[in-house]
Amino acid sequence: MWFIVIGVAMLVMNFLGIGPVGEWTWAEKWWVMLSPFGLALIWWWWSDASGRTTLKEMEKIDDKREARRQKNLELLGLNDKNKKKH
Repeated sequence: MWFIVIGVAMLVMNFLGIGPVGEWTWAEKWWVMLSPFGLALIWWWWSDASGRTTLKEMEKIDDKREARRQKNLELLGLNDKNKKKH
């Protein structure tokens, strides 16, 4: 995601003439301005190929499941914090 943000920022800066990026011409530095988008494609390919994307989704599901479980235990009064010591 950060590569896309950087690429869009560079394109906007070039279009509006802001900073050193605004001074670049397309003929000179087109590859520099478009390289963040290529890096984003490589990152997404690697993330999918390595299983990182699936792992992150599974972690989100597990976190939601645990939060729901803790909420239900709390509502039932079975949470460790609410247990009285004998």
